[in-house]
Amino acid sequence: MPLDTKSYAVPVARSAAALRDAVAEWRREGRTVALVPTMGALHDGHLSLVDLGREKADRVIVSIFVNPTQFAPHEDFSAYPRTEAADAARLEGKAHLIFAPDAADMYPQGFSTTISLTGVTEPLEGTFRPTHFAGVATVVAKLILRAMPDVAIFGEKDWQQLMVIRRMVADLDIPVEILGGAIMREADGLAMSSRNVYLSPDERKAAGQLNVILRETAAHVAKGARISDATAEGARRVLALGFDKIDYLEIRDSGSLVAYPDDRPTSSARILVAAKIGKTRLIDNMPV
Repeated sequence: MPLDTKSYAVPVARSAAALRDAVAEWRREGRTVALVPTMGALHDGHLSLVDLGREKADRVIVSIFVNPTQFAPHEDFSAYPRTEAADAARLEGKAHLIFAPDAADMYPQGFSTTISLTGVTEPLEGTFRPTHFAGVATVVAKLILRAMPDVAIFGEKDWQQLMVIRRMVADLDIPVEILGGAIMREADGLAMSSRNVYLSPDERKAAGQLNVILRETAAHVAKGARISDATAEGARRVLALGFDKIDYLEIRDSGSLVAYPDDRPTSSARILVAAKIGKTRLIDNMPV
C-alpha cells in the first residue's frame, strides 16, 4: 500500500509496508529517524515531543493509533477521542510522516503474542489496571520494530509507562534510544492530557490544583517530613478539592518504582498520583 499523500499535508502510512518503505528511503539518503507514538487527540504536550524529535533526528514519524489492548473492558476505549484530520493539521510543518494503521493491520487475525514485564509494571497503575502495561509494551514494541527509529520519544506525564518502555527495550536489546519529554502544563499547572476535554468547568478548576498539592507534598518530604505523613496529607487535600477517588498518591524510586524509605536521601524519588474527578481519571507526577 503506497503512502496517502492526498488527504493531508503530511503524508500518511496506513500499513507496515508503507511505513517501512518510507523509512528505507530516508535511510538510503543517510537520514536519522525519530518516532513519537501517540493515540491522537493531539495537544501542545504531544507537539513538544515532536519538536524534541526534530532536534534529535532528521525525520520524525508520529504514530496515531488508539490501541485496544491497553484498555480494560470497563475503560473508555470506544469514547476515546479520535480526531485524525485535526491531528494531521497540527502536525503540518512538524512531522514528516504520520503512521495511522487500523486495528486489523496492527493485530491481524491469529495474533497471539503479548509482551509481559514484571517488577516495574506491578505497582501503581499495575495495581489498578493489571492488563494495561502488557498492551502498552506490545504495541510499542510493534511500532518500534516497524519503524526501526534511532530514537523514540514519550511524555514524562506517563512516568511509569516511560520506565516500562525503557525496561522492555533494555531487556529485549531493541536498538533504539528512549527519550522522555518534559510534562507540558496548562497555565494553572494541570498536566496536558487528551482526557482533559472530559472535565466539566468545575472539575477543570479543581483539577488545576492537583499539581500544587504534588509540589507541596514533594517539598515537605524534601525538607524531612515522613513520606507516609506527607502523602496522607496530600491525599486528603486532593479529596478536598472535589476528587471522587484516589487510586494512589505515593512516593517511589524514580527508576524502579519500588517504595521509597524515609531514611534514604530523596534525590531519586518521585511522587506519582492517579485520581478520579467525575468520570475523568487524571495522572501526574513530580520529582522530589
